[in-house]
Amino acid sequence: MSTQQIPFVDYLELGDDPHLVAEECTACAARYFGRRNACARCGAREFHRVPIATSGEVRAFTIVTFAAPGVPVPFVAAVVDCDGTSVRANLVDVDTDPDHVHLGMKVALTTYVTGVDDEGVEAVNYGFRPVEG
Repeated sequence: MSTQQIPFVDYLELGDDPHLVAEECTACAARYFGRRNACARCGAREFHRVPIATSGEVRAFTIVTFAAPGVPVPFVAAVVDCDGTSVRANLVDVDTDPDHVHLGMKVALTTYVTGVDDEGVEAVNYGFRPVEG
């Protein structure tokens, strides 16, 4: 029996090769996650979907120690440069202290189950995990 899974966000593609998909402006190539009516950079209104690289480097991060009720802390929130596209995500499978997270850290996209509904459908989210070397 196969477990049904749904992506936590519309721009996460699941399957054999999970990856993120951005909306790219056909006029200026600006990229956005989620639906857009117009480009914030140039005002154009046409977009096409493009896959985003599944590996990258940490460009900024913060270790979150206070969050909304029910959100486990601490966790690492980061901006990851994926071959020129900035992705905001949490870092997973890493100790949440400055000795284990650093700018320029190589990371790779990963997915994980973040919840299960009453019918057993799994909601799958994404994050980035450190890459050896």
